[in-house]
Order: sequence, then structure tokens, then C-alpha cells
Amino acid sequence: MPLVIHNTLTRKKETFQPLAPDKITMYSCGPTVYNYIHIGNARTFMMADMIRRYLQYRGFSVRFVTNVTDIDDRIIQTANATGRDFMEINKTYTDAFIEDIARAGVKPPEVLPKVTDHVPEIIAIIQILIQKGFAYESDGSIYYDVKKFTTYGNLSGKNIDDLKSGARVEVNETKRDPLDFVLWKSSKPGEPSWESPWGKGRPGWHIECSAMCIKHLGEEIDIHIGGADLIFPHHENEIAQSEGASGKQFARYWMHCGFLNVNNEKMSKSLGNFWLLRDVLEKFRPEVLRLFFIQHHYASPLNFSEQNLRDTETAHRRLENTFSRLEEAIKEKPIAASSVGLEAFEKEFDRLVVEFDEAMEDDFNTAGASGKVFEIFSGLNRFLGKPTDEKGQRILKKISDQLLAWNEFFGFLHLTKAGTASGDIAPFMELLIEIRREMRKKKDFAMSDLIRDRLSELNIVIEDTPQGTKWKSQ
Repeated sequence: MPLVIHNTLTRKKETFQPLAPDKITMYSCGPTVYNYIHIGNARTFMMADMIRRYLQYRGFSVRFVTNVTDIDDRIIQTANATGRDFMEINKTYTDAFIEDIARAGVKPPEVLPKVTDHVPEIIAIIQILIQKGFAYESDGSIYYDVKKFTTYGNLSGKNIDDLKSGARVEVNETKRDPLDFVLWKSSKPGEPSWESPWGKGRPGWHIECSAMCIKHLGEEIDIHIGGADLIFPHHENEIAQSEGASGKQFARYWMHCGFLNVNNEKMSKSLGNFWLLRDVLEKFRPEVLRLFFIQHHYASPLNFSEQNLRDTETAHRRLENTFSRLEEAIKEKPIAASSVGLEAFEKEFDRLVVEFDEAMEDDFNTAGASGKVFEIFSGLNRFLGKPTDEKGQRILKKISDQLLAWNEFFGFLHLTKAGTASGDIAPFMELLIEIRREMRKKKDFAMSDLIRDRLSELNIVIEDTPQGTKWKSQ
């Protein structure tokens, strides 16, 4: 079945056709490193990671680039407010970004370019835009002449004649038109600056992504992804710059993650509902956060709350417990038993696999696909803990293999097997289980329960089953 993607540019679903067979170029706008990334940023980065992984699961080779904006007005403001050097701020928050997304289970991109390493490329594109008549100089700064780009507004659906200067458009008397945006800013005293044909200055925000994307992926790319808040003006301006310079279509498919609210309100420091990713990961495992995100379509608005994550955590615990029991069942020695029930469930499972694939091929509908996963786990619970013959174990292995394959891009299972998770602690766990077993024989249930509860606080689960006591790390 063909993969279809909702393209923000055309406002409709389109059959995905990459520029080159089996190879995909994909760009995601990264952070501006003046602070730690928040949970809204995390949604975009984690869903972009899921999409990239799914495309790889489908057999595509994906070259994925995420940028770091390490020179920006907000970085300079932070440096001035704290008395720190802007390069120190860059390093602190770039390192934190890399650390945070790694903790969230996001694979690193093939390239993580920084603006400050690409100033020559930025200047070169600006020179081309000037030569082609898309840009002009004014008081040492360079501006893009928006009215020269006839398709400006196609991505956002905005009419250039209806756009007025205001909150989203910088008012500046040095510009020919209030809609024109800066490509190169002349330097102010005390600000970081670079030499250019127009004097000392620094890049504007929008031109940075065009230059880095073109350098590392080419003038035409397959997929450009980012948050919905970037559609205008950032992505609109990226298109104008990139296509103005190259004369080619910049990105075939534009994908945007929906807005994220906190407790049904826009996330804001003033409202006290501002959640940093690293703070969330102090309270919840990354698999829980990932499950929370994939239970909603990437483009849909999403309400984030601690209670919502608690509910997801409960559901996630059931999934991992069931998967652990599935893995244990596969290890059990097969015995003579009827597998009629499992054979019937295998047909149900095969249907759910088809429906899972259909959901994912329909614009990465993770909400629909994750529903099929929950149905599979629910069905499995009817058979786990019961004796199975070789045919039954073959079916269970088939289901396990499929879940493991899906986990490569969904990433909602920690996949720590009972008794093998943290190899170094396994012998100690066996000793604790033996001590606990002796206490239960002596009817010292209070101490037995205390051991279980204290281990639970350390994210180690003890389960007493008919086959004996099992343990696993959460």
C-alpha cells in the first residue's frame, strides 16, 4: 500500500514519492540554544524521530539533518542579562539539548550543523539573492524583497496584500516594505559579528536554515518538518530564500506537529505551567512520554498534563508486564496442549497487523496504529500463563517478533527482559529473591513485602507467579 503524507504546502494528502528511489532527505528545525528545550519542542523532535525510524523500517535510507541555532537575538539577550559570553551559553544549552533528546530515546541526526559554523555559506546565498534581485542592502543590513517572490504565502495560506505590519512583522524604517525580512543584520556595539561584503554583522534567523539544509541535503529535499508555530514566518521565508536562490522547489513535503497546550492552556512561564523536557524525564520514563505522544496524531493539537502522563504510565506498565510474560512464555518448555485458541487469535493478530500498517501508511497515523497494539496486548493476556505446545509457542514468537519490529520506531517498550536487564545486578537479585523466598516460608510476609516495595522504589518489579518469582527493571 502506498504511503500518503499530508502536505502543508498543498493542504491535502499526497502519495509519497521521494526524489530518489529508496533514499530520503529529511530536515527538521532544531533548537535556538538560549535555554533548555521544553516539552513542546520535545514533541516535534520525538515525532520527527519516529517518522524517520518508520521510513527506515519501510526500507528507505534516510539522511536526517537537525540544525542548532547558536546565534540569535534571544541568545544575545540571555548573554547580556547574565553577563556570560554568548559562546558559553551556546555550549551549555547545545550540550544540554544533545543530552536531553538522547535521554528521550531520540537517535542523533546524521548531521547536527550549527549556524556559527556556516556563516560563509549564509553569505554566499545572500549574494546570490542580491544578484537575482530578491534582496537589497540598507544601512549595512540585507533584506529580502518579499514582493519579488510571487508565490510568497503559499505555505501559510496568507495573502501578501492582506499582510500588515504588526506583532509578527518587524517594523523597520530601513526596509522598503514592512513585510521584508532581514537576511543579514549589521552589528551593534558589543554584539557578536562576522565580516561580510556589507560590513560586520550576523545572519538573520530564517536564512540560517536555508543555508544549512542546502549544504547538507541539497537544493531539493524530500521532507521538511517542524512545529506548527514555524509555518509563518519562518518556513514561509525559508521557501522564499531557498527557491529564490536555486530556482528549484525546496521541499516536496512540509509536515508540521500540532500545538501543545499544558493543562488546556498555552504553555507560559507566567502561568507557571512551563515544562522542560529534562524535568519531565525526572518524573517519567522516556518510553511513557513516547507512548503519550504516539497515542495522538502528530499534527493534532495535544493537551499535556501530569495526570495525562500518569494515566499513560499506568497503561505503559500493563504493556511491559504483558510483554515480559510473553517473553517468559516463549522460553517455557512446550508441552502437549491444545493451541486452538491461539490459532484463532493468530488470525485476529494478522488482521490487526494489516490494520496497523494501513494506519501508519495514512500520514503516520500513530493514534490508530497504537490502538491496534493495545488490542494485540489485550488479546495476548487471554493466553499467557497457560501451557502451550510447539505450535502455540511458534505463534507467540511470531507476535513477539512483530512487536519488537514495531518498537524500533514506536520505542514504547524498554525491552528489558526479566532477570537479564542489568547484567551486573542479576546475581544480587537472585540472592534477594532467595532470601525473600525463605522469609515467605517462615511466614514473615511483612519483611517479604518490604523487600518488594523497596525494590519497586528503585524501578525493579517483583512478581510472584505459579512458575516462581520473577523480576524486571522498569
